[in-house]
Amino acid sequence: MSSDFRPPLSASPGRIGIMAAMPAELFAVLAAMPDEARVTRAGRDFWVGHLHGREVVAVLSRIGKVAAATTATLLLAEFGVTQIVFTGVAGGLGEGVKVGDVVVADALLQHDMDASPLFPRFELPGTDISRLHPPRALVDTVCRSLREALAPETLAARQPALMEQLASLGLGQPVVHRGLVISGDQFLSSARACAALRGALPDALAVEMEGAAVAQVCHDFGVPVTVLRTISDRADDTAHLDFPRFLEAVASPYAVAMLGALLPLI
Repeated sequence: MSSDFRPPLSASPGRIGIMAAMPAELFAVLAAMPDEARVTRAGRDFWVGHLHGREVVAVLSRIGKVAAATTATLLLAEFGVTQIVFTGVAGGLGEGVKVGDVVVADALLQHDMDASPLFPRFELPGTDISRLHPPRALVDTVCRSLREALAPETLAARQPALMEQLASLGLGQPVVHRGLVISGDQFLSSARACAALRGALPDALAVEMEGAAVAQVCHDFGVPVTVLRTISDRADDTAHLDFPRFLEAVASPYAVAMLGALLPLI
């Protein structure tokens, strides 16, 4: 049995779905779109327009796996996007993954999926799959472009205010990590819960509540997905930060900078 799935790269540029996890991130994306038009489906506002020369549909994912999966399904079935880019914040799990860093998912897994003993823990029942992998070439491109976009010299030239915010929050220069991102319908804030996850999934770099569900939908539709997570805290609550300020001053500008680097290339 295989525990991996790798969809093909998109055959054409097509329309790109952009899912933002937090309203502030979505508003920052919309502010960069010159021609967005709102379309409402299933109680969600989808914004159709262009960004960096690409046709896009931007939408708030909502919180949790079911909400995010519904939103992703609508993007694919109703708006015909050929790939999805998800941007949001997450808790850091892996050693060396610090607040202000970015994790690019090269694998996604639902840490609260457990249908044992009928199926192995973490396996999506009936699929023989536990880890969902974006196309390797796509992840290569994403990591390369983000490392350039978030390099100190690039940020200093293009976003000096962001550099000042990083310094005022006591954060260093962002590091772009590549690895496993895990998702579950739980907000993790205890050292004990995080230690248990690290014991079961020692290679997990970040934990959040939507990415693996979106990846499962993309798996079912056979389209690529890119998941970008800015680390807002250590999931065990060892780091304390003014979250609203971090979201406004760091995570939202990161989202715009990352999309600006990615969209012309994917």
